[in-house]
Amino acid sequence: MALNDAALNELTEHFGIQTEFWDWKGRHTSITDEAAIAILAALGVDASTHDLAWAAVDEIRLKPWRRALPPCIVVEQGHWRSVDVHVLAGHHADLSVRTEDGRVSPLAQIDNQVPDQEVDGVWMGRATFAIHGDLPLGYHRLVLRSTDREVESSLIVTPNFVGFPRALGEKRIWGYATQLYSVRSERSWGVGDLTDLADLTVWSRTQQYADYVLINPLHAAQPTAPMEPSPYLPSSRKYVNPLYLRPEAIPEYAGVSDAVRDQIEAIRKKLWKKVRKADQIQRNEAWAAKMAALEILYRVGLPAARQMAFEGFRRREGRPLRDFATWCALYEVHGVDWRTWPAELQRPTSPEVAEFHRENADRVRFYEWLQWQCEHQVSIAQQSAKDAGMAIGVVTDLAVGVNAAGADTWMMADVFAQGVTVGAPPDQFNQNGQDWGQPPWRPDRLADLAYAPFREMVSTVLRHAGGIRVDHIIGLFRLWWVPQGKLPSQGAYVRYDHEALIGILALEAYRFGALVVGEDLGTVEPWVREYLARRGLLGTSVLWFENDEHGRPLHPEAWREYCMASVTTHDLPPTTGYLAGDHVRLRHRLGLLTETLDEELQHARQEQESVVSLLRERGFVHGEDEASDEVEALVLAMHRFLVQTPSRVLNVALTDAVGDRLTQNQPGTIDEYPNWRVPLTGPDGRPMLLEDVFASDRAMRVSAVMNGFSSVPPAWGRLNAQI
Repeated sequence: MALNDAALNELTEHFGIQTEFWDWKGRHTSITDEAAIAILAALGVDASTHDLAWAAVDEIRLKPWRRALPPCIVVEQGHWRSVDVHVLAGHHADLSVRTEDGRVSPLAQIDNQVPDQEVDGVWMGRATFAIHGDLPLGYHRLVLRSTDREVESSLIVTPNFVGFPRALGEKRIWGYATQLYSVRSERSWGVGDLTDLADLTVWSRTQQYADYVLINPLHAAQPTAPMEPSPYLPSSRKYVNPLYLRPEAIPEYAGVSDAVRDQIEAIRKKLWKKVRKADQIQRNEAWAAKMAALEILYRVGLPAARQMAFEGFRRREGRPLRDFATWCALYEVHGVDWRTWPAELQRPTSPEVAEFHRENADRVRFYEWLQWQCEHQVSIAQQSAKDAGMAIGVVTDLAVGVNAAGADTWMMADVFAQGVTVGAPPDQFNQNGQDWGQPPWRPDRLADLAYAPFREMVSTVLRHAGGIRVDHIIGLFRLWWVPQGKLPSQGAYVRYDHEALIGILALEAYRFGALVVGEDLGTVEPWVREYLARRGLLGTSVLWFENDEHGRPLHPEAWREYCMASVTTHDLPPTTGYLAGDHVRLRHRLGLLTETLDEELQHARQEQESVVSLLRERGFVHGEDEASDEVEALVLAMHRFLVQTPSRVLNVALTDAVGDRLTQNQPGTIDEYPNWRVPLTGPDGRPMLLEDVFASDRAMRVSAVMNGFSSVPPAWGRLNAQI
């Protein structure tokens, strides 16, 4: 349904604001003029009155004529497309491509019937050129030459199809998914860290024959307490949270004096005594202790070769690293929200920020050093996985957005929309909708910057990983924007240039030889999944959500090949808790249901009964003789179901493997439930350490199912006892 004002309709169409959509119940829904005006304001367009709206329309109609070239063109390799250029009327125009390796290829001009137009008192002409389809993959330059000017812009040629990494061949793989912070060991500092990750990958491969470990985003959080617990609400998606560092794994630790080593060990022991028996992850306490140890190691200094490596890292990372480290130092002095800092410090390019950097150069350098150490330990984790024999190794997660008060919004304020946040419309599991509190990227500014922020983020994440899972990959197609002060249900979808974003993601993955998985759950337009499949990006299929057109569980043969198939996700309880209805009771307790508790429990029982009936019908339930109880027998049956699908990548939640029942995250809540603060626990509800995972018989039973073994190998501890 159209909006009431013709100018609003033209503006919303130009900026990709959807004025209507189908909700989760299949109802046709229209947005209001008020929502459209608020979202346009977030894009820098004042459409609050009829006259202002038409003035904005005039501006967007003239904008292409004011540009000699579009700022960025993204094409699939093998496809041709046209590009319009604008020069002074009557003047010639020559357009060519300069590729990454310096080769120049002229482009042919094609006819157009567009008349000259007067723009700001000057007559301009439009010429149209064809970009041919045989250009190499990569980041190239378009070069326009005319009588009075030479102008350049970006041309990005992306793969048609990514598919599986070449090293994988036709092999089918499976792996674990876990929240790294929850997987603690005897030697970690109260939070699972990158050394724990390396050890987990080694166990997963050598004892379980898994080919990857999928982890939560490692994105940077706040530099001081209180630290945001959600890895999906980071301060920066480009940099790593130093909370995941293991101080003793820093090379300089090996050369410190006994006194320094004793000092660091005393800090760790004091912390561990405090947090070991806690029923929640104590990030703030862990980070305070770890920061004290890291500062000690920083002051030790570096030998010559290591100093060279550090300086090389700083040069390679350049101004963005310096700005991020400066933000960290400013945060320590001026507080948690840069939007409340003195006005002269709210812009990284201001003279006052430059002066602060000069006066605090050593502190800024310390934060750069932390990122260097993160790079090193992330690299070691991936190398450990590959050395152990994993085909993929670490698959890291990419969050959908960032904290509004974080480093990314300070460094790139003009790239983020103001006055809106990202969320989700009402759906079955969050019937009031969601507001995630994250500012969205402006699609128009991304295009103006040739998608450089997105490209750099993806490249950095993939530098030391075998794959990437893109949380809410639908956000590369459209995002639900919620105007400030409004309910999540009062928002609207805003479209992004998915051809550009998916293309760049595909190009980076191709160059790194990485696996790409898109989390395409929830309300998804059907064509989106078809598009992802055409580009060779894997989707996500979860047992509880895979139903046919009649609402019945989808038989395993009907599942997608190009997907990561699993029983559960981190936004649901582990399967043991799900079968018990924990997710329904929790949402009822938190006031997130619109139906009664009894009605929702009945619906959950019916859903589960239909799945269990299919499992029994197909002979996947082998009875309690193979498991500790009936529930574990069902968990094993569900994973046996996965093995029967054609899906090329199978996934097991580590929580399911060890019998955990506790929910890691309840969407739609912040502190009402201890989201992202739940340690890995066993069937008895007690926290498990990584050493306990190594000795888990339950995990061996799950891996036997995933590997198709006829018998269950002994767990590591029992294997050692036999030896």
